[in-house]
Amino acid sequence: MAVCEVCGNDYDMSFEVVAQGARHTFDSFECAIHRMAPVCEHCGVTVIGHGVVVEGRFYCCAHCARAEHDGAAVADHA
Repeated sequence: MAVCEVCGNDYDMSFEVVAQGARHTFDSFECAIHRMAPVCEHCGVTVIGHGVVVEGRFYCCAHCARAEHDGAAVADHA
């Protein structure tokens, strides 16, 4: 069993995620998303899909990216 780094639950079905060389332990996808997912820099929503990256900043969609980058030609991933 391993302890979730977000909620502290000691769970026999916990899992590990390795990202950028760091190892993380979670008891649910909910906790993994809470810790690992970026947040849209325009509206604040948690980005759990493809999202859009403009100049190194994360957005949930092209609409939010355009709002922050003065109507830049940005498109959602299809």
